[in-house]
Amino acid sequence: MKLFVLILITSLRFLQINSSASSQTFNVLDYGAVGDGNTEDTQAFLDAWKAACKSSNSKTSPIMLVPGGKSFLLQPFTLDGHDCKSTKTNIISIVIDGELIAPKDRWAWKYEGKECRQWILLKHMKGLVVKGSGSINAQGNSWWDLCTNEEKVCTRRPTSLILEDSDKVHIKNLAFKDSPQMHMAIESSKYVYIKNLYIEAPGDSPNTDGIHIQRSKKVSISRSSIRTGDDCISIGDGSYRINISKIACGPGHGISIGSLGKHGDHETVEFVHVKDVTFTDTTNGFRIKTWQTSAVKISNVSYNRISGTSRSKIAVNLVCSETKPCRNILMKDIKLESIIQDEEEKEDITSSLCENVVDGHKIGSVIPNVPCLKKMN
Repeated sequence: MKLFVLILITSLRFLQINSSASSQTFNVLDYGAVGDGNTEDTQAFLDAWKAACKSSNSKTSPIMLVPGGKSFLLQPFTLDGHDCKSTKTNIISIVIDGELIAPKDRWAWKYEGKECRQWILLKHMKGLVVKGSGSINAQGNSWWDLCTNEEKVCTRRPTSLILEDSDKVHIKNLAFKDSPQMHMAIESSKYVYIKNLYIEAPGDSPNTDGIHIQRSKKVSISRSSIRTGDDCISIGDGSYRINISKIACGPGHGISIGSLGKHGDHETVEFVHVKDVTFTDTTNGFRIKTWQTSAVKISNVSYNRISGTSRSKIAVNLVCSETKPCRNILMKDIKLESIIQDEEEKEDITSSLCENVVDGHKIGSVIPNVPCLKKMN
């Protein structure tokens, strides 16, 4: 019996040694980062990533670690996963427990060319986990006045983080703050899973979308709080099978598809599912934005079990294209009442606007009434 116990303990120790050996940690401090919030640490991040990426070729699960309790000043940089070899059992991770900060003054940003597209770019990732208890603070308020000058150059402001041309990426448990423009963009990627993010910018900050999706498929966003000056989540052309759930949205502009069809371009968005979302102090709830062209056709859209209050008298706005009417629109169990509390104005509750809708139906109670939809049992 004693011999059996001895063998068991020895085996456990052996397993522990193997487990620790299967993962390697590449701490940015070991590559020269200071983390005092004043010294630029960009090169240390690039070197730590290069080492972690190279290590993934040796059947390990490397971790690029940004330790807590420190602030890392970073210029625009790119982490390229082209040469990393993540597999189902050996996945490379970036653990951000500290604070990442961009230069506070926009004139201090260093980038090539006339425009700075993003602060952080992750591209060519084939299996990646980005997580931690830290924050990504772009300190973007010095950029926001670009939207108020005569040139209206909002499009020249950088996005905090772009994920591009990537596959099987998980991003979770991080905080994003004060991006110059969008906080995160998912572009030309698939199988992207985003969970437990906290994204915040002032309600009057221009074009600071929380998460934007473009030319991507099979993207899931869940259990996140998004408070910005624009769309909490926006979905652009080429997006397919997007699932959004358990989001606290607001302030901001709500959740949007589009705009689509500008300059008559043919653009598509398909299979978007939104559920369990709370909108608070948003200018809209869920909306689909298109230009009045023949390039975009809206069809097969259902709104189910939506309730709340509206500051606008028109709580339901279905204004579709004259050349391509909306088709097969379904509303079921909708209750959007006026936020007005004055009893004398209770009769003047919410109303709807409906134009160019074909084959629209409603089931159950729909408040306000949408007369262009046919009643179904």
